[in-house]
Amino acid sequence: MKRTTPSVIAISLLMLAGIINLSCLEKKPEQTRTINAAGNAENQLTQPAFDTTTKSIHVFVALCDNKYQGIVPVPDKIGNGQDPDNNLYWGWAYGVRTYFKKSNEWKLIESRRIDSIILERLIFKHTQTGYFLVADAYDGKYIRNCTIDFLNGASGQTKDTLLVKDQVVGINGNAKLLSLIGHNGLMDFRLPVLKQNTDNKKRDCIIIACISKKYFTPHLNTANANPVLWTSGLMGPEAYTLHDALSAYVDGKSNEIIRTKAAEVYSKYTKCSLRAAKNLLVTGW
Repeated sequence: MKRTTPSVIAISLLMLAGIINLSCLEKKPEQTRTINAAGNAENQLTQPAFDTTTKSIHVFVALCDNKYQGIVPVPDKIGNGQDPDNNLYWGWAYGVRTYFKKSNEWKLIESRRIDSIILERLIFKHTQTGYFLVADAYDGKYIRNCTIDFLNGASGQTKDTLLVKDQVVGINGNAKLLSLIGHNGLMDFRLPVLKQNTDNKKRDCIIIACISKKYFTPHLNTANANPVLWTSGLMGPEAYTLHDALSAYVDGKSNEIIRTKAAEVYSKYTKCSLRAAKNLLVTGW
């Protein structure tokens, strides 16, 4: 059942006014493998070896979906979870695809269609540091799958690789940082089985979604993950916050500086005070 609270309605009205945007079958985990240029699994013996020194970021986006997610409804065009091109979290002005494609820091390498659940995969490379960024757009109906895949990667239960031209790039648990951005699905459903860390590696995580610290704390704790950035309240999960946080991250900045950069851009776009943005965007436990 959809939640409707005064604070959510207020933020939704701001979104509709153009100030911020709010929307504040379980797939089996994939086994370690290499993906070819068409997005299909291949025998890893036929591919170059995985270079573990390659640095990568894996971003998980469940498309905004009025029908299948417990959100305050947004206009139909941007709230269709099966339409990446116009979706609030992907193809719209401040969606991940549009915002990162316009960035001078990231160069789009290619776009791939994976399957009926992951409708588009974008592969970027950072122009200065060489970091790879792989962003997956999940059909909004499968937000549960998206959340599970994120947690499987954060805990190291799923480790995959991706062939990008002549390089094998790590994704899921082989990525240095994993990020979830969009609606907080744990506000709609529970995941009773927490994902235990499998290899004692501590992976960095950023969760740009409503009240993510409260809902994801037990999961990231057992995953042995490092919460670089997450949220303490309701917010508009738009790509500029993730973008500026990653700008500081790939430059090797501290978690506190990453938080500050994210808060500054959030304050700029939403017209809230920097103090309010820093209270919303938090780091660590």
